[in-house]
Amino acid sequence: MASPLALSLPAPLRQFFSHFPLYTHPPIDSQDKARPVTSPTLWIHAPWSPDADVLSSDVECLKWQAYLALRGLSDIAIRWDVSVDGALDNRLPNLHVPLKTLPGASKEVKEGDDGEGELLPAHLIPEWVDGQVGALNELEGYVDQAARDESRAWVALLEGNVHAALVLHQPSSTPFLSLLSPYHNKSRNIEAVVSHPPAPLFGISSLLPSYGTHVNVDAVEQQYKEAISSLSERLGTDKWFLGSESPTALDALAFAYLHCILHSKEHTLRFEVTRRVNLVAWERRVQSQVRGAFRAVEALQQKQS
Repeated sequence: MASPLALSLPAPLRQFFSHFPLYTHPPIDSQDKARPVTSPTLWIHAPWSPDADVLSSDVECLKWQAYLALRGLSDIAIRWDVSVDGALDNRLPNLHVPLKTLPGASKEVKEGDDGEGELLPAHLIPEWVDGQVGALNELEGYVDQAARDESRAWVALLEGNVHAALVLHQPSSTPFLSLLSPYHNKSRNIEAVVSHPPAPLFGISSLLPSYGTHVNVDAVEQQYKEAISSLSERLGTDKWFLGSESPTALDALAFAYLHCILHSKEHTLRFEVTRRVNLVAWERRVQSQVRGAFRAVEALQQKQS
């Protein structure tokens, strides 16, 4: 017997809903199962030659590849079949790690690891690395405090003048295609890295609204040339930058930019590096170490074979 408090739909509403019957179907078991995360996996932008390379063509991703390798980690899987739409904050790289490797993970977490792992954004990678190989001292691997302080200036130079030249000569996506995509890669544009922000293409008194930027190409290229010259002089014949006994974050950053420059299609960029023998030899030596720390995930290897 129905409860007197039960609500019933009015007849007109029942008649309307009868035109939209609800059908149920048995579940479909998919043959495609997510692979359990058993080792650290770095999500990156694709290499220049995906069939034969493991180093990303994107300087931001390559910075973190070099950082992981130069901190002493190895056998790190990489994948480039995940677009930025699937990355945290729509930005690559991301590091996918097993739960048992998380710093401070409890015994319950380690025992309850179901293979899904934890996805880390780039800014949390150093903390995870410290948990694997131990934290750096207060000098961050540099020989003294003066060298550590000097490293900040070199980082600013690389991410400023050198990065501006790379952005200036890299191909950009067409506006039409960018309008079709609801997501956008948050790469730094030229206005964010030049020393003095360029003026808009239209004057302030123009009837047209400000649009675009006017970049002084000659100034950007001159600053780039001076930066590469200074970088070569500072390295000299040392094994690592600033005379460090072991690689530092500055070495990872310098390698990423030098490697991307040597693979650039712009002759002006490549020439400034190739004419300096010590930079080329240093990049090749470090490249061998960085490359040896990574392997493509099995799924990508099977697709390529």
